[in-house]
Amino acid sequence: ISCAMEQTDLIIAVGYDLVEYSPKKWNPDGKLPILHINLTQAEIDSSYIPQVEVIGNMTDALNEILRRSDRSHKEPPHAISLRDDIRADYEQYANDAEFPIKPQKLIYDLRQVMGPDDIAISDVGAHKMWMARHYHCERPNTCLISNGFAAMGIAIPGAVAAKLVYPDRNIVAVTGDGGFMMNCQELETALRTKTPFVTIIFHDGGYGLIEWKQEAQHGRASFIKFTNPDFVKLAESMGLKGYRISSTEEFIPTLKEAMAQDVPAVIDCPIDYRENTRFSQKSGDLSCPM
Repeated sequence: ISCAMEQTDLIIAVGYDLVEYSPKKWNPDGKLPILHINLTQAEIDSSYIPQVEVIGNMTDALNEILRRSDRSHKEPPHAISLRDDIRADYEQYANDAEFPIKPQKLIYDLRQVMGPDDIAISDVGAHKMWMARHYHCERPNTCLISNGFAAMGIAIPGAVAAKLVYPDRNIVAVTGDGGFMMNCQELETALRTKTPFVTIIFHDGGYGLIEWKQEAQHGRASFIKFTNPDFVKLAESMGLKGYRISSTEEFIPTLKEAMAQDVPAVIDCPIDYRENTRFSQKSGDLSCPM
């Protein structure tokens, strides 16, 4: 992102909310020209002062800009190369069999099972970072991620709502064990309202995202580990279906079985979050190609 911001001559902010990614991080001196397109007026900040604001339907605004534009768009070579690298990074986990399962592999397999209109709802935690990077959407609004203030515990109630609105679609709540324990009681709501969906728990016995950030900033982590109940027994005690995978190969057939149930289901997935540190190291080694 920093590399792109250094090279750009215009920022087109579509539906941008300052809380999502502070402009102080990408426009600290406030010098980048900004075109603001949103339903509401811009929230002016010392680092976010749009030169032009287009207020109204964002789709209509973008289509009108496209209609009036007489310049053809050609992707620069570095953009094509970056996309190819991301795709290659995604595909390399297709046959990964290590266990505990890597987050990239779990998300890869999840994507293989989910249909183009099925909906994944991500809770907040380290898994959210992997979902945002590796879960490829084929339709609008089929991957919902709590960002900005990023409240933990959103996935399960969000999945209840999604199933109420789209009863014929598969709905999957993706959560960590921390986020799951903050709102697991809402699975009773799901059972009572007859909104079956699958909850996938990235189980690492701690607050993975906080640990990731602590290690990056301070070189160590403090007070982020905790114990959990038996998630399978917890699910069963509520009248739900509970599963726990003991190998990477079990995930896809377990997910398919869970999706076929007429009650909510929970899948406990031991996760290998050593990948977090490896990802940070890999990102730090990147150089600007422009």
